Amino acid sequence: MLFATYRLALANVIVRSVKPQPNDNNSSTTSTNVLAYGLSFADLRALESLKLEQSTIVPAVFHKKNLQHAKRNVKGARIVATTERLPDVIVIGQSIATDLFGFDDPLGQSLLVGDDAYRVVGVVSYGDSGSARTISKEVGDQNRDLFIPITSAQNRMGIVQRLVETGSRQYVRVELSEITIELPDQNQVRPVASVVRSVLAKNHANKGDYEVQVPLELLQQAEREKRLWNLVLGSIAGISLLVGGIGIMNIMLATVTERTREIGIRRAIGAKKRHIILQFLMETTVLSTSGGILGVIVGVLIPIAVSWIVGIQTSTSLLSIFVAFGISVGIGIVFGVYPAYKAASMSPIEALRHQ
Repeated sequence: MLFATYRLALANVIVRSVKPQPNDNNSSTTSTNVLAYGLSFADLRALESLKLEQSTIVPAVFHKKNLQHAKRNVKGARIVATTERLPDVIVIGQSIATDLFGFDDPLGQSLLVGDDAYRVVGVVSYGDSGSARTISKEVGDQNRDLFIPITSAQNRMGIVQRLVETGSRQYVRVELSEITIELPDQNQVRPVASVVRSVLAKNHANKGDYEVQVPLELLQQAEREKRLWNLVLGSIAGISLLVGGIGIMNIMLATVTERTREIGIRRAIGAKKRHIILQFLMETTVLSTSGGILGVIVGVLIPIAVSWIVGIQTSTSLLSIFVAFGISVGIGIVFGVYPAYKAASMSPIEALRHQ
């Protein structure tokens, strides 16, 4: 596909050009003060010569250009030049289409990319790209990108770009911004990534002007970090539950001490041990149930408040509410057993003598 290179998939190996550090002496500078670094078409040919079965190698070049259609314009849009299909055509993201064309159909219409005119042949919508952004922060909002043939970018935009920074202006020469190798099987990702690193190391000789990114490894790393955070948060929650349970047990023990004479009276008029145990377990259950209801209300309101104030989308599942409430009630019952058993074990005579 025209824009296939831009999607992060677990069966992809992505090679990106990286600007060397200012103190890096291995980067090359021409006589016209143009900094040359990153991937080249020689690297692309070297990777294509590997002849990986059932794989697709897709190059891409990134540019920043202003867009204009009629009286509407977008500043600094990212242009993704990738495998060509037709000359002088462009595929635009859904957000760009809305900004430039409003409610009009953009297909077949023209727009200016910098000083060059292109005809819109498609609109792509990535939906929720949150998972991709989690793997790579460089992806950003894919619905605000435009995709053009790489040959058009070479002919019209060239391979030398001007970077304007605070108080300085620099020209850089990057033939390819990215090369994506799409593989048919996730099991091939790591071996292919190792081969790619070996091939590129021969052409770049420790220049440090590229990086090999494996979304599968990044996802697995993110999952490991997530499991670690879940373990930490689970430990904190466990300690909180233990402290809360001990608090409930202490409250009920104090209640048993204060109501010793009442317990003695009930036993004297015929109440059995099970009646005393049931009485205090019911009180413990009411106490823990009240705390659970309050906790559920606070737990539901906090994400709503965060979404409203910060603008971050949050969600609370119905299952998590029932689980949290059940754990709260269960903790109350478990830690209420000992005070209830202690109350039921009192001697009626000793309890009646208690002042």
